[in-house]
Amino acid sequence: MRPLSATILGFLLAGPLPAAEPAAVVKLWPGKAPGETKDIGPEALQPNKPGDTIKRLEKVSEPTISVYKPSKDKDTGCAVVVAPGGGYSILAIEHEGTKVCDWLNELGVTAVLLKYRVPTRPGQTPTNLAAVQDAQRALSIVRSRAKEWGIDPKRVGMLGFSAGGNLTAWTCCHDKREYDTVDAADKEPYRPDFAVLIYPGGVVDKGGALKPEFRVTKETPPMCFVHSTDDPVSVENSTALYLALKKAAVPAETHFYSAGGHGYGINKVPHPCATWPARVGDWMAARGVLKGNK
Repeated sequence: MRPLSATILGFLLAGPLPAAEPAAVVKLWPGKAPGETKDIGPEALQPNKPGDTIKRLEKVSEPTISVYKPSKDKDTGCAVVVAPGGGYSILAIEHEGTKVCDWLNELGVTAVLLKYRVPTRPGQTPTNLAAVQDAQRALSIVRSRAKEWGIDPKRVGMLGFSAGGNLTAWTCCHDKREYDTVDAADKEPYRPDFAVLIYPGGVVDKGGALKPEFRVTKETPPMCFVHSTDDPVSVENSTALYLALKKAAVPAETHFYSAGGHGYGINKVPHPCATWPARVGDWMAARGVLKGNK
């Protein structure tokens, strides 16, 4: 059997497979999502400037999860909720979303693409409340439908980029559900069993200290971090949370790169940070989350 890292490297060199159709698309909320009082206009992709190929989804008011299943011969029973970045303004829905789901499927992971509400709603506390509610609800729904989707409810992780990394930190480090129980799905836990944070932002204050809303205890899920040190979104966002995890004796791993900037997602870039999927895949394998239904 080929080493996992070699498998992932081969996938990177060959390029991502064409995006598969989701096996299921599920609305997170019956009726309107909590706190939705105004029409923000139709959801749409922003028009691109010449040479810009990034797909930016805006005006999301009906949050969903799209479930992408791996082939049966690869399926491990592990699932990962994917949270694209975009500054809580838009969602980088492809290179931090659907393409990431393709890669996870290659690992034998059921990928669950979270389309959370953006932009942030005025007057909410915290400012990203709508997104936090969507993420918590998504994790609970995934676990509630574990049998239907062939998922081990104790191996449900979350992976987020930039603002999605911030959102992932919220789901891991927040100790209460931010909405009233809707149905039986909310009996399931809303925290992931493990998490991957790719160049997260908004985790530290201006002085570089971990913000108080990110409360780390021995129950906080294990995490893996990816960050480039030349990222304008300071690497302190990852290091502060990593150090808090280590202090609480929570397993954590970091991959810091000298160059790469911000927002590369799973796209090929001419820097070593492009190998992050191999490193994260190795970490997931070492955590044992890829052992299951094979």
